[in-house]
Amino acid sequence: MSELGYRLLNVFAIDGERWSGNPLAVFPDGASLDDEAMLAIARELNLSETTFVLPKRDPAATARVRIFTPSYEMPFAGHPTLGTAYVVSELAHGARQIVLEMKAGLVRVTRDGARLELAAAKAPVTRPWTTTDPDGAAVLARAMGVAPAAIASPPLWVDTGVEQLVVRLEAVEDVRAMRADPSLLLAHARSERTDEGMVYVFADEGDGRVEARFVFSQLGSLVEDPATGSACANLGGYLLATGAAAPFDRRVHQGAAVDRPSALGLRVDARGTIHVGGLVSAVGGGTLRVSS
Repeated sequence: MSELGYRLLNVFAIDGERWSGNPLAVFPDGASLDDEAMLAIARELNLSETTFVLPKRDPAATARVRIFTPSYEMPFAGHPTLGTAYVVSELAHGARQIVLEMKAGLVRVTRDGARLELAAAKAPVTRPWTTTDPDGAAVLARAMGVAPAAIASPPLWVDTGVEQLVVRLEAVEDVRAMRADPSLLLAHARSERTDEGMVYVFADEGDGRVEARFVFSQLGSLVEDPATGSACANLGGYLLATGAAAPFDRRVHQGAAVDRPSALGLRVDARGTIHVGGLVSAVGGGTLRVSS
């Protein structure tokens, strides 16, 4: 038997709140593991994502990274990117500029102390949400567990590295009241690229503040993510597609519904490049025994 070390971090943490943010496990040396072992380890730890740092293939990268949920591998995700970049930066003696090689492409991360910010893996691609159901958007409202009148504008599928359904709701109270049905999400909010139903809902609080939630179906159940960096990037794509003029900033609050309050910074620069940032807190680590 051999042992592999891992780091445990909270990403998109709130300053001064120890147990805030989205937990992440990072294995700094995953070179000895095959796909099956990585998936098994992610399932064993049972966090929303676990990452494995590997030797780079692209000379422009600092390191290569693979991201696994307990069920499948992801080409890109926000909180694993920032948390892994934090660990890679530590291994590189505090480097401030990190380039991670992922299945979605090269992702650039800038570190300033405990705050890290990524640039989205690609420019946003959008497509409308459509249905053949004669009830129209009412079926999506039922899947989300909100009143049809709560949907403020036409939903969009947005992809800045991973595709998700983004829905603007009328009020923060509608976001907080959402009670999604996993089977209906699977039927009416299923991405062409995954076997999950999913939706990211948000409402404006004013003064550049946004409240958001991201829920998805998994093995027949509903899972809620405390902080979703990829969806925050997709929110930037949604806002651009629906008329927001760059540059702009938003402060996104997520996770209160699952007692993991989180804060995500969304920044779209004058060129339309989408950036997502937040605080990373190192909370622990350990070793895992694996087969040799």
